[in-house]
Amino acid sequence: MTASIPSHRLFVHVRRLVAKGYKVGVIKQMETAALKAAGENKSSVFSRKLTALYTKSTLIGEDVYPLLKLDDSVDVEEVTADVPDNYLLCICENGENLKDRKKGDVLIGIMAIQPTTGEVIFDSFWDNASRLQLESRILRLQPVEIILPSSLSAQSEKLIKSITSMRLRDDRIRIERMENLHFEYSHAFQLITDFYVKKVPDTTGPQKLSVILSLDKPVICSLSAVIAYLKEFNLEKMLYDPSNFKQLSSETEYMTINGTTMKNLEILQNQTDMKTKGSLLWVLDHTKTSFGRRKLKKWVTQPLMKSSEINTRLDAVSEILMSESTVFDRIRNLLCKLPDLERGLCSVFHKKCSTQEFFLIVSTLSRLDLEILSLVPVIHSDVKSPLLQNTLLEIPELLSPVKHYLKILNEEAAKTGDKTQLFKDLTDFPVIRKKKEEIQDVLSKIQLHLRDIRKQIKNPSAEYVTVSGQEFMVEVRNSHKSSVPSDWVMVSSTKAVSRFHSPFVIENYRHLNQLREQLVLDCNAEWLNFLDHFSEHYHPVSKAVGHLATIDCLFSLAQVAKQGDYCRPTVQDNRQEIIIKNGRHPVIDVLLEEQDQYVPNTTNLSGDGERVMIITGPNMGGKSSYIKQVALITVMAQIGSYVPAEESTIGVVDGIFTRMGAADNIYKGRSTFMEELRDTAEIIRKATSRSLVILDELGRGTSTHDGIAIAYATLEHFIRDVESLTLFVTHYPSVCDLQKVYPEKVGNYHMAFLVNEEESAEQKGPEDGENPEFITFLYQITKGVSARSYGLNVAKLADIPEEILKKAADKSKELERIVNMKRLKALHPAVRCRLGPLQLHQQPWLGGPAGAGSPNPSSEAAAGGFAPCPFLRGARAGLCMTTWLERRRLRGELITVCNYLKEVVAWRRKKLKSFAKVWKINDSQELQKWKSMCESEDEREDGV
Repeated sequence: MTASIPSHRLFVHVRRLVAKGYKVGVIKQMETAALKAAGENKSSVFSRKLTALYTKSTLIGEDVYPLLKLDDSVDVEEVTADVPDNYLLCICENGENLKDRKKGDVLIGIMAIQPTTGEVIFDSFWDNASRLQLESRILRLQPVEIILPSSLSAQSEKLIKSITSMRLRDDRIRIERMENLHFEYSHAFQLITDFYVKKVPDTTGPQKLSVILSLDKPVICSLSAVIAYLKEFNLEKMLYDPSNFKQLSSETEYMTINGTTMKNLEILQNQTDMKTKGSLLWVLDHTKTSFGRRKLKKWVTQPLMKSSEINTRLDAVSEILMSESTVFDRIRNLLCKLPDLERGLCSVFHKKCSTQEFFLIVSTLSRLDLEILSLVPVIHSDVKSPLLQNTLLEIPELLSPVKHYLKILNEEAAKTGDKTQLFKDLTDFPVIRKKKEEIQDVLSKIQLHLRDIRKQIKNPSAEYVTVSGQEFMVEVRNSHKSSVPSDWVMVSSTKAVSRFHSPFVIENYRHLNQLREQLVLDCNAEWLNFLDHFSEHYHPVSKAVGHLATIDCLFSLAQVAKQGDYCRPTVQDNRQEIIIKNGRHPVIDVLLEEQDQYVPNTTNLSGDGERVMIITGPNMGGKSSYIKQVALITVMAQIGSYVPAEESTIGVVDGIFTRMGAADNIYKGRSTFMEELRDTAEIIRKATSRSLVILDELGRGTSTHDGIAIAYATLEHFIRDVESLTLFVTHYPSVCDLQKVYPEKVGNYHMAFLVNEEESAEQKGPEDGENPEFITFLYQITKGVSARSYGLNVAKLADIPEEILKKAADKSKELERIVNMKRLKALHPAVRCRLGPLQLHQQPWLGGPAGAGSPNPSSEAAAGGFAPCPFLRGARAGLCMTTWLERRRLRGELITVCNYLKEVVAWRRKKLKSFAKVWKINDSQELQKWKSMCESEDEREDGV
């Protein structure tokens, strides 16, 4: 479809169409009236040509990026906001053999290009049928356009569909299909050879070709397709120098954060509306420039692996934070309100910029050069950080060529877009100078002809007039028309005057217009040559802009550190530990602001000691927030940022792997449980002893026995074989038995809470039915196991109808009694006969520590004020009596069990009053039951 659009509104409509996913071409008239009239095809229609082509990733040039025109009156809201990145991603698969293809295993090569910034990234990797590696890279790059072969493996097709389906229409990734021929190695080899040997303008083409051919075959095939695609847009120039190509994944340089982890930890966007707010990037982003924001995003997705580099960043952030020197305030002010220099430079490099944009970019860079140059003495004396000092001192040297180009330009002509007056000194532009001299000669002739005109019409004061763009007209009153020669041509008239061109003026005016139009063409050609000449300095100037981006990121991290209660982490190599004192979730902490303070928690994981935390607790108790908090603090530390904690020591982590949440994947044909186990299998394959592994409720997607078995076996694998730092959240108390098997390596923890049974009792109806317990969340990580999850409390918070809740509570108690009776029957008869009258299995308040199922404990009880025997220490660890006894029986310690039972009975008798006072039982029915039980024990003469 075609449409005619006014040129001054072109950028608005092009951007709107591109946002909808269309490929938009711009056709312009190529001929001018004067030159066409003098040409051979003067009777034909004006020729038109496709001058530009735009898609989501190639939106670059003066037609579509006019935001740099400072005097433009167009409402900025009409222009679609630029996304931080607009990668064009090309994917090529190479199944090495039939067996691999059947299994779904493929070698994948990718090329990612950002035409607006000149960034080129490549990568190659083996991926299995789950395509998790490919998904991780797509989620990290967040491309706006993907080039695919016409036929792709079914697994990859499903992944692409699932990713694109998550986006809104205007935010959806555009898919471009190309013939399979472009992805065949033989064709790719020929195309790339021609490109680097014949097309590259310098003599280094063969050397560059050898660099390209050293890449993996899928990467070469992807590059071939990208070259063919970008030629349509005249943007292939950015691929000339392979030394600027960067590999995306470097396991020795950057921490591994796969796509699943990026989503689960909400590093780039939240999982609610997929926006930046609520993500880690949102918390850290206080940058002042667009190019600084893009660099910060790379830092967030690629935390460093070398402690020396991390500490170098931390030193810089600390100095900005602590220094009293005014130099940092002056540098920060320089960064404010800067245009997008990175994109502007790339527009210049592709020769698609306007004179206004070029002047703004060059004048801004020149101003930065002068400002930073004036700060050099202060930087030498006041700035101590090597990163800050070296970065700042390099900028003036890199920007030094810019001043020369600024001096050449005429500021007024550059701002108005008049290329004929753009260059002050025409010494270096002989073509323009010659054309202007020819124009001046014609103008002189026309001016000399004015004398003859005055004589012919007998008017010594006659002058040329210009009306409606028509120049060199002679104006004669209608009363004197008789004095006008008959061969003069009347151009226009009014009631009072008539305007004429003499034959001499007609001929020379036509020639003048031809010269002027030719001058415009020559000036356009010289302008492109001028941009070509400037592009020779593109890489050093671009490096200087990269330095400014680094400074902007460091200032942003310093601003984060000022938020309060942040500390500088201690980062060490070759230490397997994560020690965090009173850490907080960085995102939730900011979202809560000062209205509701986030409860801090401490973490102490060490490869030499306890390296696994098994975390239990009630639903909504804060378990997931806690484990995310530990992971995000680790990421922040390795970015080089301060962290929300009182103290923090981080041993460098080579990767963070997470399995959280529950969701199926319809496009991939996987159930919720399959997705759960796929993620787990990927973690098992990739995690090392230096990784941080987070498993949240593994096994919940299947039956209880299978879920417990999978959770138990998987966790034991990480404890015994992988030896990674692990946070394992579960609602299966049986999994906590691993703490007994590996007491030095594993710790049992729970999120503390209070159960208020008094309020539950008040809510009981006339039928005296059961009610869900009232839970008060304390959000504090505490030693021990929580025997219950209190899911009915969440059901109550979710406004499940009251009658359903009561029925569920009754059923829960019934099931609990059945399970406990089964456990009793499995015990030794001698033990069972003692447990019968004691009815210990019906005393839920013995089932856990204060804050983990105890009825409204006082501070003394919560602090563990009494624990007279080993049994109670077991109970305080979160074990119910029956479970504890069963374990002791299994170990063949029945005699010890009996002794403990006697000790419990004796303790009950002696400490009844103290116990009742502390637990506020008073004279309740519960206390009477307790008394009767103890009295019946006194009357018994038979022992265990």
